Amino acid sequence: MNTFASAWKILLVALLAAGSARAADIPYLTGRVVDNAEILSSAARVRLTGALKAHEQRTTNQIAVLTVPTIQGTSIEEYAVAVFEQWKLGWKGRDNGVLVVVVPHDRRMRIEVGYGLEGTLTDLAASRIIRNVMTPQFKAGDFDRGIEDGIGAIIELLEGRAEPPQATSPAAKAGEEVASGLQVPDLPLTERILFGAFIFGIIGLFTIIGVVTPGMGWFLYLFLIPFWAMFPIVIVGTEGALTLLGIYLVGFPLAKLLLARSAWDEKAQRDLKTKGRATLGGFAFGGSSGSASSSWSSGSSSFSGGGGRSGGGGASGSW
Repeated sequence: MNTFASAWKILLVALLAAGSARAADIPYLTGRVVDNAEILSSAARVRLTGALKAHEQRTTNQIAVLTVPTIQGTSIEEYAVAVFEQWKLGWKGRDNGVLVVVVPHDRRMRIEVGYGLEGTLTDLAASRIIRNVMTPQFKAGDFDRGIEDGIGAIIELLEGRAEPPQATSPAAKAGEEVASGLQVPDLPLTERILFGAFIFGIIGLFTIIGVVTPGMGWFLYLFLIPFWAMFPIVIVGTEGALTLLGIYLVGFPLAKLLLARSAWDEKAQRDLKTKGRATLGGFAFGGSSGSASSSWSSGSSSFSGGGGRSGGGGASGSW
């Protein structure tokens, strides 16, 4: 089983690397700082190279910085994985490499972390460095300071000389703590639309069934709460998911109470008592008089889903 899982992971990373290589070229590793976008001053490149070399001599960790003008619509996560694998950052057996990618025209960046350093430079820590250290400087147009400060924060954290950068506000900190166990992908718009159609299509279908189903509908109301709380995070983020959860918690009971006053509900209740079933749009709802249970079925529809794993840890951001 472990051999199969390892083979699958290797295949996944290879496919990501191949796909990204076609969409956006991967530069040669010509040094610790590869500034193909030419956003760094010569003095900043010298300082960064010296800091990264000194860190490697002290710890053996290999950190590299890459800037490219654009990745032509490729996901920043896929591109970073492809570069990381081609450059082979970190020592074999230790996997102690870190890659910082900045794409100025796309206004995207990522800190990609090797497996051996994920326990120290966690996804949450990388996210905070991007948001609190690098992004403010990038917004001000100061790429030198943004990248140097970001690299400095990474080095201090890896060498145990500093705590991870803290959230800028109590509200932001609370939101991070809630999602600290999650790796929320930074998806392009097209992928957000596709994942959104899949996720909201499924939980939306069950929500509608819960609203129109007598009896069992209230069980579905409670059952779907964790799904509305967590799944939308992938598409709309933590704040958006919280808003959707609030709408669901209030909207479901209101819709069900309004439907209870409709002619269809009266007919459905009557059919359940006399025929043992009621229909709506091809779905059959079955039950028995005086029972709070029911079922739904359709002979013409079904659904299935799948999932996958990320190729490595880290965090992404924009400015």
